[in-house]
Amino acid sequence: MTAQPSAPSLLEVAGHVRTGERSARSFVEDALAAIAERDGALNAFVLVDGERAIADADALDRRIAAGDGAGALAGVPLGVKDTEDVIGLPTTYGSRLWADAPPASRDSVLVARLRAAGCIIVGKTNTPELAAKGTTDNPLFGVTRNPHDASRTAGGSSGGAAAAVAAGLVPLATASDGGGSIRIPAAACGLPGFKPSLGRIPDGGPEPVDWADLTSRGVLTRTMAELLAVLDIVVGAEPTDLRSLPSPTVPWSTAVAEQPLPRRVGWSPSLGYAEVDPQIEATCRAALQRLAADGVEIVEIPTVFATDPVGPWITLVASYLRRSVGDRDRALMDPDVAGYLGFADHVTTQQLIDAEDECHRLNLQLLDAFAQCDLLLTPTLAFDPAMIGESDSNFVRATYPFNLTRSPVGTIPVGTSPAGLPIGLQIAGPQHADVPVLQLMQHLET
Repeated sequence: MTAQPSAPSLLEVAGHVRTGERSARSFVEDALAAIAERDGALNAFVLVDGERAIADADALDRRIAAGDGAGALAGVPLGVKDTEDVIGLPTTYGSRLWADAPPASRDSVLVARLRAAGCIIVGKTNTPELAAKGTTDNPLFGVTRNPHDASRTAGGSSGGAAAAVAAGLVPLATASDGGGSIRIPAAACGLPGFKPSLGRIPDGGPEPVDWADLTSRGVLTRTMAELLAVLDIVVGAEPTDLRSLPSPTVPWSTAVAEQPLPRRVGWSPSLGYAEVDPQIEATCRAALQRLAADGVEIVEIPTVFATDPVGPWITLVASYLRRSVGDRDRALMDPDVAGYLGFADHVTTQQLIDAEDECHRLNLQLLDAFAQCDLLLTPTLAFDPAMIGESDSNFVRATYPFNLTRSPVGTIPVGTSPAGLPIGLQIAGPQHADVPVLQLMQHLET
């Protein structure tokens, strides 16, 4: 199976639905048919709620026919990562511990904003257990496969979302990124992917945020134009999220259009610690040469981080996971994820504080790099996505540092590996410099 570029964009869907040229129902029926026809080879969706999706689409069509206003994303079929609450659907987190979870009584903040804009939720997408791996597989729902090569992972943890969008099952899916979980599957499946600065797309609601100091919410689309249109809707303040940032004064799509190219970008293929496949590095360097031809200065920065920062990341993630699992039966869990809990059992309060302090020191190291450049570029994935069944994590070693520093960071496809897999170039910005990152992503796409 390969991606389906002929599928209509979410901008086309919403335009047709708002003007009445096509019904929301017809687009939802197309999405449901595509899922029924092609998802068996992917396993991107873990739950499809076709009956309610059709009913919601019919209700939207009636409102439009009556002359009521329609949202900017009217009729867009939406997949929701199974870590986000959707009213009336269970949230299982890809875990047998939550296999019998009752239907949610509320939408997450992100889902509520997308629903209010006119999206029609067609189902929930697959994730590794508790979103804790860079590959999407779990004991409850199994493996999600890459649309470009079914023998390989779609990445994780938003692998179901990325596979669904890349294969043309839906034009839009929610995602989240606590260690690369938007960027990894986006790069693996050939999509643009963007992790906003922490707090740009808020969490919030009645329960504390799960990975509070690491995870940014987001979405996956096929193009930058679609991504910017959705970000304009979902970015903004939320009073129930302590880390929520103020709403932008100018829509990001407008700000990106007015943003000039960076004067200089840093290039650090290994960040100082990660081995990178030579072919992937060469493809990313070719993209940099295109930037140089556009007048952007390229600054080589061999070392950004003195050592691999995976230690503090694991300390934080393991502690968050232990809080989530509590006294539930670990024997039912994915052994890889349960291993985090065994580690967390021995984390002291001082070690947890030390991990938080290390985030500060990592940010200082990153600032040293930004003293030499406006934006920092690296390969998103160091190697092709892992084969199904392999536990290799070396291909995702360049993503988690930017969760620890809370940085805005994106990935954009820039080529194809000898194995025929997409290659992504990662673009990181200074604190809250989301717009410059998005602008360079859009420039490299075009």
